[in-house]
Amino acid sequence: MTDPAQPTDWHALSTKEALARLESRAEGLERPEAERRLAEHGPNQLKQAESRPWWKRLLEQFNNILMLILLVAAVASLGLGHTLDAAAIFGVVVIIALIGFIQEGKAEQALESIRQMLSPRANVLREGRRETIPAEELVPGDIVMVESGDRVPADLRLLEARRFRTEEASLTGESTPVDKDTTAVEAESDLGDRRGMAYASTIVVQGNARGLVVETGAQTQIGRISEMLRGVEQLKTPLLRQIDRAGQVLAFFILAAAVLTGVFGALVHDQPVDEMFMAAVGLAVAAIPEGLPAIVTIGLALGVQAMARRHAIIRRLPAVETLGSISTIFSDKTGTLTRNEMTAQAIWLPTGEVHIEGIGFAPEGSFHRVSEGEPEQSALDLDENHALRHFLKVGVLCNDAELAEEEGRWKIHGDPTEGALVVAAAKAGLTHAKLRGDHSRHDAIPFESERKYMATLHKVDGEQLLMVKGAPDRLLEMCHRVRTESGEAEVDHEEWEARIHALSERGLRVLALAEKRVSDVHELADEHAEEELVLLGLVGLLDPPRDEAIEAVKECLAAGIRPVMITGDHAVTALAIARQLGFAHTERAISGREIEAMSDAELENIILEVDVFARAAPEHKLRLVQAMQAKGGICAMTGDGVNDGPALKRADVGVAMGIQGTEAAKEAAEMVLADDNFATIVGAIREGRKVYDNIRKTITFILPTNGGQGLAIMLAVLANSTLPVTPLQALWVNMVVAVTLGLALAFEHAEQDIMTRQPRDPDASLLDLFLLWRVVFVSLLLLVGVFGMFSWILQHGGSEMLARTGAVNMLVMGSAAYLINSRYLRRSTLSLAGIFGSRPVWASIGIIVMLQLGWTYLPFMQVIFGSEGLGLGHWGVILAGSLAIYLIVEIEKRVLRTRGSRGQPRRP
Repeated sequence: MTDPAQPTDWHALSTKEALARLESRAEGLERPEAERRLAEHGPNQLKQAESRPWWKRLLEQFNNILMLILLVAAVASLGLGHTLDAAAIFGVVVIIALIGFIQEGKAEQALESIRQMLSPRANVLREGRRETIPAEELVPGDIVMVESGDRVPADLRLLEARRFRTEEASLTGESTPVDKDTTAVEAESDLGDRRGMAYASTIVVQGNARGLVVETGAQTQIGRISEMLRGVEQLKTPLLRQIDRAGQVLAFFILAAAVLTGVFGALVHDQPVDEMFMAAVGLAVAAIPEGLPAIVTIGLALGVQAMARRHAIIRRLPAVETLGSISTIFSDKTGTLTRNEMTAQAIWLPTGEVHIEGIGFAPEGSFHRVSEGEPEQSALDLDENHALRHFLKVGVLCNDAELAEEEGRWKIHGDPTEGALVVAAAKAGLTHAKLRGDHSRHDAIPFESERKYMATLHKVDGEQLLMVKGAPDRLLEMCHRVRTESGEAEVDHEEWEARIHALSERGLRVLALAEKRVSDVHELADEHAEEELVLLGLVGLLDPPRDEAIEAVKECLAAGIRPVMITGDHAVTALAIARQLGFAHTERAISGREIEAMSDAELENIILEVDVFARAAPEHKLRLVQAMQAKGGICAMTGDGVNDGPALKRADVGVAMGIQGTEAAKEAAEMVLADDNFATIVGAIREGRKVYDNIRKTITFILPTNGGQGLAIMLAVLANSTLPVTPLQALWVNMVVAVTLGLALAFEHAEQDIMTRQPRDPDASLLDLFLLWRVVFVSLLLLVGVFGMFSWILQHGGSEMLARTGAVNMLVMGSAAYLINSRYLRRSTLSLAGIFGSRPVWASIGIIVMLQLGWTYLPFMQVIFGSEGLGLGHWGVILAGSLAIYLIVEIEKRVLRTRGSRGQPRRP
């Protein structure tokens, strides 16, 4: 083993020297040795950026104009000798800051857990067997396999490389992909010239390779020469920025109102300046919604965490808001809409069709010849069917997948489509380990979406055979002859195209296999595979739709969201699956070639009429997104490959596959599906709509409380009457209402009709005319309640302290009643479910009642806030007033529903 303190020039060592230096071998490490090295070298991960000190995070909570106004008011109050008021204002400011401080800490923890969920995985050889492990468990000496789309998990000395290219911009700044091979270079070579190395964090853009892990973690090139220290992603979405801007506007009007009110009282009514100053402070304190930013942040964080629990991991938090506006979901088919459990169901040889029994990856099932469209009862004797055995053999050799039994379950390591061919051969007793051991691979052309085929070179029975598998239409172009029982014959393209069509109409994905004899070929080139091939036959693969995807499609259509399928499959196959899923427009499918032939205007004209795009390459996705956006659509786009990156970035919400997706796709996406399931996207949209709903409800609930008491103080000053609420009491109301009642709505369940509404307009204002009306309307109701209670007690001989106590309790209890109204902004809550259907609401009301009883009757609270014990009659009036507020708001809802509330969003 090497000394980690002395860097090794791995690029200058031959592959044998590198293996010897790390005491490794081509079959990989033994598990005990890998565990020992992991303990010695530590996990393969870079050091995380140091989090901000707690005191700095706490101080940043005060960097808010509304908080600064309160601090200035507190300092001024202290200067005027109002020590108790100053202490209370300071106390409330600190409490609100602590709420934000604690929540930000939770948000950082949540985002850190999300980063852990997104950590890459690596394909490694251990004891000669291929395994998939977390990349952080890699150790020097491991043998790793990487392919197109992967992020290289550690620094590798390449042992094998097939048309292998990597993107090394993160290290060298050179954006052009670099060709790689196994050649050693001079020790003094620049980083960009080290062809035999693949470095951690770089992206594989073409080909595949096998490499020896030589450095991990901080010892990698990216760990040594890059800072790689990112701060915690800030929970600052466009919504929060909009609220910040609203806070600035609100602060301006509150300050203007407070100053004008104080000046009016001093000049017009000749009131003492210090009293008018405290009245202005009271107005400002009453009107400022101190807890609103923290509550909105909590609502967003709850939504993100709820989505993560449902396997939708939000990487870029603005996606939470955008999800509520999605009108189109462009989705891959395989694994997202379907189960991704490819099973070979039919093989079509020149002699006819063969049916294969069994579903899934277990190698159990027999082969039956198909006669008149139905499988025969008796199973085929494979020893007598040489063409079928040879077809299955080619399917395994021109293949990189492996079948393994792990913990009693059969699993595929590699591409599921290739795995289906391995399973089919295993059903015939042809194991991939024996076949590949007897017929070693000399060279290969890996599958690429642009090429649409894979080719391998083997020695079979003393002859060199080039074996090819790929898209049937592509291979038919490359085949001139077909293998028959009696030899070779000309290919009847029309007959084979009819067979492809017949298999596709049954919802089967079709692959073709071909071969040709070659001589004196040591390294394959495209020209070797693309001419004079001999067709062996077709195989039809079944990947049934997910049951939950069928339900999710129904939910999408009810919510005004169009699901659109983009697949590399044949058009007939894609349409068959789309019909099973319940897509709306399945009369026709557009092919990738048709997309290429269309102008942008032509594509925009048909984008709203077609739900299936077949034979589509990843680069076509970008044009589809652009066409839909040109029509005003808000798009989510799924993807899993390197070439999906541009479309994922251009989409309003890019959705990467967490299981099958490449690291390049995850890096480009706003959201990652931990289960690769279409239903999870729909669930995330539902959650996004709910989060936005609850934030609107919370804002609409909190602002009237502030508005009601602010108007009460202003009206008292303008009328030259006694203040119904003191600044200290206003602070108490703001604190308890925001911390208890306001938080309850963040936990509201989604309304029943949330997925039957049309998508939200992303340009719509958060506080539209309807919500502004509701804020003003309820503010006036609370103003009447506060002044009415205050005046009633004074008229019946009560003291100012008693009257203010009644006014404060009227304000808080009226807000509690309005909290129940706020559960539905337009729907009626006059039902058992509407009134009692939320535990958080009633828990918060219970807490607020206990707090108000303590505030009213506890002696020390009476001393601090100037409260006085109320009688039963007072409580009766308060409860009656609260009930009246609740019923009046419900009547207002009824009137708006009856009039249709034209021009407003439908039932937000």
